[in-house]
Amino acid sequence: MAQEWVREILAAHNRSRSFRQTVTELQSLDDRELNDIGISRHDIVSIARSVTFD
Repeated sequence: MAQEWVREILAAHNRSRSFRQTVTELQSLDDRELNDIGISRHDIVSIARSVTFD
């Protein structure tokens, strides 16, 4: 039971880390690069949330 709880905490931590990394990487792109992949700067957080938590 405790192992499951620890496993869930680690999984949540990994998802959060993945979210932050995705946001950081997308924010490092310039507007032209974002446009090339069909993303606008104001969509970065929602896209990162979608691919990480959905």
